[in-house]
Amino acid sequence: MANTTIDFSAPELYWNRELSWLEFNDRILGEARDKNNLLFERLKFLSITASNLDEFFMVRVASLKDMVNADYKKRDIAGMTAQEQLDAISVKTHDFVERQYSTLNRSFLPLLKSNGIHFLMHHEELDEAQAAFVDSYFHREIYPIVTPMAVDSSRPFPLIRNKSLNIGALIQNKNPETVEKKKKEKDKDKEPGLDFATVQVPAVVPRIVEIPTAEGEEGRTFILLEQIIERNIDQLFLNYHVVAAYPYRIMRNADLDIDEDEAADLLTEIEKQLKKRQWGEAIRLEIEDDCDKKLLKVLKRELSVKDEDIFFVSGPLDLTFLMKFYGTKGYAALRNAGYTPQPVPELVTRQGENIFEKIKQGDILLHHPYQTFEPVVDFVRQAAKDKDVLAIKQTLYRVSSNSPIIASLAEAAENGKQVTVLVELKARFDEENNIVWARKLEKAGCHVIYGLMGLKTHSKITLVVRREDDGIRRYVHLATGNYNDSTAKLYTDTGLFTCSVPIGEDATAVFNMLSGYSEPRAWNHLAVAPLWLRNRFYELIRREKKIAEAGRPAHIIAKMNSLCDGGIIEELYAAAAAGVQIELIVRGICCLKVGVPGVSENIHVRSLVGDFLEHARIFYFENDGAPEIYMASSDWMQRNLDHRVEILFPIEDPALMKKAKEILDVQLADTMKARIMQPDGTYVRVDKRGKELICAQDYFCEKAVAEYKKLKEEKEETRTFVPMEKPE
Repeated sequence: MANTTIDFSAPELYWNRELSWLEFNDRILGEARDKNNLLFERLKFLSITASNLDEFFMVRVASLKDMVNADYKKRDIAGMTAQEQLDAISVKTHDFVERQYSTLNRSFLPLLKSNGIHFLMHHEELDEAQAAFVDSYFHREIYPIVTPMAVDSSRPFPLIRNKSLNIGALIQNKNPETVEKKKKEKDKDKEPGLDFATVQVPAVVPRIVEIPTAEGEEGRTFILLEQIIERNIDQLFLNYHVVAAYPYRIMRNADLDIDEDEAADLLTEIEKQLKKRQWGEAIRLEIEDDCDKKLLKVLKRELSVKDEDIFFVSGPLDLTFLMKFYGTKGYAALRNAGYTPQPVPELVTRQGENIFEKIKQGDILLHHPYQTFEPVVDFVRQAAKDKDVLAIKQTLYRVSSNSPIIASLAEAAENGKQVTVLVELKARFDEENNIVWARKLEKAGCHVIYGLMGLKTHSKITLVVRREDDGIRRYVHLATGNYNDSTAKLYTDTGLFTCSVPIGEDATAVFNMLSGYSEPRAWNHLAVAPLWLRNRFYELIRREKKIAEAGRPAHIIAKMNSLCDGGIIEELYAAAAAGVQIELIVRGICCLKVGVPGVSENIHVRSLVGDFLEHARIFYFENDGAPEIYMASSDWMQRNLDHRVEILFPIEDPALMKKAKEILDVQLADTMKARIMQPDGTYVRVDKRGKELICAQDYFCEKAVAEYKKLKEEKEETRTFVPMEKPE
């Protein structure tokens, strides 16, 4: 019997959310440092760590700073105040950045050079011929674009945009009389005789510039745009001597402050707030480690940046440029061969058959990106054109910049169908994109909803209502990932097509709730946040606990992006203490501790970091020999369970349950990309000794190819093969 005296909410049983996220980013850095990965893949992972860290500072660190400024004293789940979290984050991130640049300088640059790729990190490395080329390039391509901005008594310090790359300079007037006059100035905040100036590195010009390779060397040579500008910066200040010039970059608070009660038009209010995002409080300054101290003093003062928020780097700022370099033509041997998502076997059809007839034959489970996302696009496309379709209803959280789904929804409305679309305007960093789509859909005649007040609609659901010979039938698509055809090639997600009557009724209830605030009295199969989902998860976990307490085997497997909800973790601790075996596959944040005696000895946590971003949410409950499997749009986070509209849906077809369970089993068997959480919160790679080498992502790629190949061969034998969708 479990020890009921244990306080499962005690802070010492939890990891801090932010520090756990930094552990996740460290796992990505581990992929960059892994010599078993091809060089360009390693560059890609290093770039991802940089973009991740940018967003972490703009959102999470910014939020903690807001708490400190508001004198917010409440402690987090792990017992830390906001200031304590900031202090710990500062230590870890400074160490992390050092390791990023150590990886670049000590590993990548020599490896690039050995492969005939010469990356010049400073303009002083140019030889005479290269210097002449760079100078010509500057005058031809850059000089007409850049705008030098000097700071003096008549020109105040300019507003520096969030994440923009800039070059700061100390300049001195060439006129001796002017210099002497400035030296006599009494302004203690200014350097005697020196003025500050800044130049924004233009984002409209490629940052990576290929230049001629030095005589006697083979291969290709590249230099960064800011180095070209820095070399020629004196051309921008002809009446001045440039005393010092260094690139710098700042990060600003990017959290939007929107009072929905006061916003008469949410769309207009978000548009207004988006402009403010560029000029929020500066929370991080990046600059080269050998920066002139006088120049740094000016930047600190004008940007109001504290010492602990300054990051001195030994190389180029903003390592996200490496992702662009990843796409450089050639060098196929240095990157993985691209994978083509395969057609879905169940949707390989006879000529003239439509997707609705295939769904009517039985539920269909999709596994992206191993299987193509095209059926989801085709589902909406066919619905828009089908004369028997009466209505289409869909939630959109993040969509691609050129979304075919948006085009089909607009076409459906123009064809006279009832089209209702919930566009979540508050999807962070996609607000602007979603505003554009919302206006386009409204113009086409769609009924556009902007979400519920105070909540984000994060659920992924599409409902198609169709008139058929036997009456009205509802077709539903439910998914763990967004309706984004671009990210569907990069994120691992699952989706379900069904025309189940109970789920169709639930889908209608979901949209009635979203559009008319009509809460259903009960649900058939779906569980919806924020009102019902938390309790549903509690019930499922507690059921396993009761089974364990009765002395029978009990087992939970849960796969998700993040686990940081205190209530869920308490339930997991209680279940584990009662004897439930719990296996968690958590890609990112995990606030739960493993191996705590009497608490979590039966809990095991692993994280997978691979070529694709693990994004699916799948939950397995043994249920005393009658297993149940669910998928969801929701992670086990408080924001998902209490502050978002999310959907949990069951997988009921035995064949599909077997497929879903295989996803979990293969990931639990992964020995190549999995990291196992240790009691101290760190993660280590799987000990491969005596174990089969399995990479879950490779396994599912190979399986999807083999399944489609086999089906194609079988169909061609009977001459009934017509793919509903073509692989890209």
